[in-house]
Amino acid sequence: MNWESLDKELSEIVGKRIVLSQMEYSDENYDDLEEELHDLEDDFNENYEDELATHLEKIYAELKSDTDILLPTAYLANQYKELLPDAKGSITYEVEGQQGVPIESDQLGKLDLRIVLIPNPARFVLLVNGKQMKDLWRSR
Repeated sequence: MNWESLDKELSEIVGKRIVLSQMEYSDENYDDLEEELHDLEDDFNENYEDELATHLEKIYAELKSDTDILLPTAYLANQYKELLPDAKGSITYEVEGQQGVPIESDQLGKLDLRIVLIPNPARFVLLVNGKQMKDLWRSR
């Protein structure tokens, strides 16, 4: 698996989601950007679904969840917070609130649990009651 390509594609999708979230529906470029974003997401699912589904199966088993596993792009947040670039100049991201895919876990009870996909590095993160708690899987 080429993790750099995965992360590059994921970062591009997240970047476009951020731009789109800051635009008004009435913006003349909104529809074009939204269509471009959907094409990128379709390509991402086609390229990485099998590999990421394997990691999600392990995550769900660890959390003792029988919630259905979805396409990788379903785990993307609607809003990402950009953090300061790291030493290599890569932007890192953080997610808060009710983002990602809600799951049920026999292990963790009635908490609001969600899994979200975040780039740089690509990783699935557990959100508990809207707070980013721990990385469940990292690409590197």
